[in-house]
Amino acid sequence: MNADAIAFRPPAPLPREKPLGVLGRIAALRRNPIEIWTRAHYERPVMVGRTIFGHRAVVSDPAGVRRVFLDNVANYRKDDLQLRVLRPGLGNGLLTADGEEWRAQRRSLASLFTPRQVTAFADAMAEATRAGVERLSALESQGIDQGIDMSHEMARLTLEILEHTLFSSGLGRNAGEFQQAVTRYFDTIGRVDLFDLMGLSQFLPRFGRRKGRATLEWFGNAVEDIVGARRKLIADGGSAPRDLLTLLLEAQDPETGRGMPEEDLRANIVTFIGAGHETTANALTWTFYLLSQASDWRARVEAESDAQLSAGPIDTLADRMPVTKAVLEEALRLYPPAAILTRTSINADEIGGKHIRAGTLVTVSPFLLHRHRTLWERPDEFDPNRFLGANRDRIDRFAYIPFGAGPRVCIGMGFALQEAIIVLAHLVSVFRFDLAAGHVVRPVQRITLRPQGGMPMTMRKR
Repeated sequence: MNADAIAFRPPAPLPREKPLGVLGRIAALRRNPIEIWTRAHYERPVMVGRTIFGHRAVVSDPAGVRRVFLDNVANYRKDDLQLRVLRPGLGNGLLTADGEEWRAQRRSLASLFTPRQVTAFADAMAEATRAGVERLSALESQGIDQGIDMSHEMARLTLEILEHTLFSSGLGRNAGEFQQAVTRYFDTIGRVDLFDLMGLSQFLPRFGRRKGRATLEWFGNAVEDIVGARRKLIADGGSAPRDLLTLLLEAQDPETGRGMPEEDLRANIVTFIGAGHETTANALTWTFYLLSQASDWRARVEAESDAQLSAGPIDTLADRMPVTKAVLEEALRLYPPAAILTRTSINADEIGGKHIRAGTLVTVSPFLLHRHRTLWERPDEFDPNRFLGANRDRIDRFAYIPFGAGPRVCIGMGFALQEAIIVLAHLVSVFRFDLAAGHVVRPVQRITLRPQGGMPMTMRKR
C-alpha cells in the first residue's frame, strides 16, 4: 500500500452520532442531504424506522440492493419525492419515467448506446478533447496560472464533446450558456423543498425555485430550436448526421414499432444534455482533485498516458489504461454522481431480515454504500488499488453502483467511462493541476454530487 493513499482521506461529512430531529433533518436535506447519515448507517446493513413522513428503510446490504434493483424490481417504483424534484426540469424522460412507459423508452434508446455505437464516438471525443487542450494551453500561455475552475472547465469540455458526438450539428447555443443554465438548474430546482418533503401539490409554489423557472423556459426554447433545425434539415433533403439526435428522431420501440412521443423525445434531449454532461464533468473534476492530493498516483497516471495515448487506436484506449481507469473508479466510489437513490415499495417485502411495509420509502445511497464499514477496508481513504487486478473482481457487483444497478442502470455508462478516460489521458499528458491554495473542498448534493463553490486549481504544463 502506498503512503499517499493511506494518508489521504478526501473530504466528506462526518457521520453523526445521533439522528437529527425533524427540523434538523429538514434543514440538512435542503442544505446537503449527504449530511444526514449517522454512524449506525455506515455500520448496519439495513435500517428500518418510522418518521413523520412515513416508514423509511435505508439499505446498504449488497443482497438487499440487488433485491430492490434487480430480483424484485417490479415491487419498487420511483418514489414521489424524487419525481417532484426531477420532473420540473427533466420532464418524463428515461430518468423519470416508470413502468411500461419507461420500458418503451428504454427499448427505443437501447440501440443508441451499444458498445459498437459508443466505440464509434471515440474519435469525435478525442477531437473535442484536443480542442479543449488547445484552449487551456492558450490560457496557460497568457499567464493564467493563478487558477481555473476545474468544474467549470470540465462542464464546458463535456458539453463540447456532446456537440461532437450526440448533437453533432451543435446545440444552437454557446456551450457556456448551456453550462450556466445547467448550473442554475442544479442550484435551484435541485434543492429539496419542504413542500416536496410534505408531499404537497405541485400547484403550491416552491419559492426557492423561482430562479429556476427562467432556466426551464430557456431549456425548452433551446431544445425546440435543436429539434426544429434537425427536422428542417431532414425535410429539405439534407444529409443529417447519424448522431444521437437523428437516432432519437428515428427511434422506434422494437416491440410496437411506434416512434417516441414528442414530449418524451424532448424530455430525453434535456436529460442527455443536462444530466448526461453534468455527471461526467463532476467525475472528472473529482478525479483531478484526488490526483492533485496523491502525487504517486498522479505520476502513475501520467506515465500511463504518455505511454498509451499514441500507442494504439483511440477506441481501445480505455482497455489499455488500467491505472487511469482504477483512479476514475475510485473517484466514482468516493463521489458517486447520484449520491442517493430512492424507491417506494408497492407491496410488503423482506430485505436483510427486516420487514418492509407496503408504501415504505426505500433509500439506497451509493455515497453511503461505497463508504460502508462492513464492505470496504479503510473506506474513507483514496486507494485506487481496490480496482486493480484481482482486487476488482472481489468487489460485489451491488456494493459498487456509481451508475445505478439492474434494469435502470445508466444507459450512458459506457459512453461516460470512455469519454472520461479519453479526457484524462489527453489532459494529464500535457498539464499538471493542483488545488488552489487555501480552498476548502466540500462535496454537496444538488441532484448530483458537486464540489461546493467549484474546484479552483492551478494549471501548468508538464
